Amino acid sequence: MPSPKLKPEDFAKLYEGFEAPVSRFDCGKKCSPLNNGSPYCCSTQMAVPVVEKSEFAFLKSRTDLWHRFKPYDAATRLIVEELHNGACAVECKGAAFCERHNRTLACRAFPFFPYFNRQKEFIGLSVYWVFEDRCWMISNMGLVEKPFVDEFVTTFETIFAKDKLEFDTYVDFSASMRRVFSRWGRLIPVIGRDAKPIFLDPSTGEPVKRPPRDYPKYEPFDSEAHYRAAVKEAGGEVPREGLKPV
Repeated sequence: MPSPKLKPEDFAKLYEGFEAPVSRFDCGKKCSPLNNGSPYCCSTQMAVPVVEKSEFAFLKSRTDLWHRFKPYDAATRLIVEELHNGACAVECKGAAFCERHNRTLACRAFPFFPYFNRQKEFIGLSVYWVFEDRCWMISNMGLVEKPFVDEFVTTFETIFAKDKLEFDTYVDFSASMRRVFSRWGRLIPVIGRDAKPIFLDPSTGEPVKRPPRDYPKYEPFDSEAHYRAAVKEAGGEVPREGLKPV
């Protein structure tokens, strides 16, 4: 397997160009009551960040926030075993110690990935659907800000220009999404490069002629009643202040 062409020093520019928050709101306030007070995307019990080894080298040169992830069960061992030679799984000290300027690209992009159509064209952002029952942002794609979309697109275009392995990875992952959503009979939600909604027929990969008005919502974020019930079951507390701008 050829090693990635991205060098540690490349990540300084990538980080500088990808600082925009995904939304005006602090979405971690919404999901953390369901996960012992920690946002799901900041917990390796839920999501394991994967980075290029060159990115990890860059991070180690400027912070002690990150260390190699140690698998704790069969599922996480499989994640680590299936990584290509140029990648590694990492873990930070936790949300309470977050250094926003030292977040990985995986952290900055979550829960979105670059979606490619069947013609291998990067048409926008879609979501890691496995987190739809945990990530509030997946049920609120309409709140994603255009500066985030612009920086996401520019960042990944820069990566793809230098690293074909990353390009191929997301082309394949997009194809996997089409297969899964076709089996489920669900439209694929995409935030276009212009930040406008696109809904794709997974069987053809093409935009539907009569798209829904809004992006889909998933339990427990599809209603306030479901959310409050889920928080109660998790032993958390509904944030009194609600969602506030970041």
